[in-house]
Amino acid sequence: MNVSRVLELIVKEFIKTYGSTPEVIASTPGRLDFLNTHQDYKGLPVVSVAINKRMYVAVASSREESRVISLNLCLEGLECRDVFSAKNVALREKGFFGNYIRSVVLALRESNFRIGDFNMLIYSEIPVASGLASSAALQVAVLGALNELFGFNLAKHDIAELAYHSEHDIMGIPCGRLDQYGSSMGGITKINTRPPYSTKTYRGFHWLFVVLNSGIKHSTAEVHPRRISEIVGGLKQLLLMPDLPVSIRVYLSERIDSVVWEKLDISELEPYLERVSSVSRKRILFTLKMHKSTELALSLLEEPCSSNMRSVRDFLEVECRECLEYAERSEHELLKLISGIVNYQHILLRDLYDVSLPELELIRNVALRLGALGVKISGAGLGGSLLALVNSRDTGELVAKNARAREAWIVEVDESGVRVNYSARSS
Repeated sequence: MNVSRVLELIVKEFIKTYGSTPEVIASTPGRLDFLNTHQDYKGLPVVSVAINKRMYVAVASSREESRVISLNLCLEGLECRDVFSAKNVALREKGFFGNYIRSVVLALRESNFRIGDFNMLIYSEIPVASGLASSAALQVAVLGALNELFGFNLAKHDIAELAYHSEHDIMGIPCGRLDQYGSSMGGITKINTRPPYSTKTYRGFHWLFVVLNSGIKHSTAEVHPRRISEIVGGLKQLLLMPDLPVSIRVYLSERIDSVVWEKLDISELEPYLERVSSVSRKRILFTLKMHKSTELALSLLEEPCSSNMRSVRDFLEVECRECLEYAERSEHELLKLISGIVNYQHILLRDLYDVSLPELELIRNVALRLGALGVKISGAGLGGSLLALVNSRDTGELVAKNARAREAWIVEVDESGVRVNYSARSS
């Protein structure tokens, strides 16, 4: 459905529900977890790709109470309505969809924004629990709509940070900042996850992706705490070693977001990692190798010159020659090398972080045989979606139809991020 038809549907349903037209309609894209997956909660930069599947939120002022309805949840026969006072709001039981909106209101009030009551209608093109950051997109879109309705003058960075605070601190979900910033900023965006949480968006890379939804539901609230605990266990073991050199010790901490990961040298650290429990060793190696490969990929986005391309190719030849085999089918060296990095990072997620499943591996292997250049998990893993880079729409359609995923979509990069689609204030 194109944007104009989506907006027509939203206006029609808003009038049916509330008896008036919306004053604001805002939307924001879903995102693919492109590079450096599972690194944002460690303070390392991550790279997202915003895609042209969007979350829409329509709002109008209310003089009584705040009312919220989710069209998608109603269509699924699930609890889809919420009513509360914006002046006296609290979270309900865990798992209630309305908490995502309530937590945004709480975050705004904590930041001393004067927010009144409103009527809200939500419509999403982004499937839930599929690795496309639907929950973050919802909160970013809600903030985008309320920002315009009440004239808060929030920048995209502010919206992303408030959305993160809403989900992480108020709702207590142990997420990083990848989802909120990726959805808010749009494009291919590098997100520095240490203060002041700066971003850089790369434009002009009009690559095609196929999103392959496994249909297996998953939750970051189940994955992240376990991996964090495993890494912390390894860090504690390292710090207890009396012979650990100062050149390593100075960069370590028992807090994974305080470790200066980018200063650690794998070759220097590896002899000591051999004395760490096998699971913790794998998680720490994953962190270092994932970051190194992301730095190389970013060098190509910054400057796709021959020397940078040679460095990436040399790295992959040593680390994972098989990662280039499918990617070599592309005629474009940049896309070929980026696809090789994508394959490498999936293997790290599978072998060193243990977040793949046989079902995901089957989908990935079929997609590669059908012509995909690079395929990796997008999101926390243990379900959700994979992303596949493809050369053309024809190849994308072949992969989407035959890769044994429950659902699949061909998507493009969405460079706009959070935006206001309609506002009575400016019309």
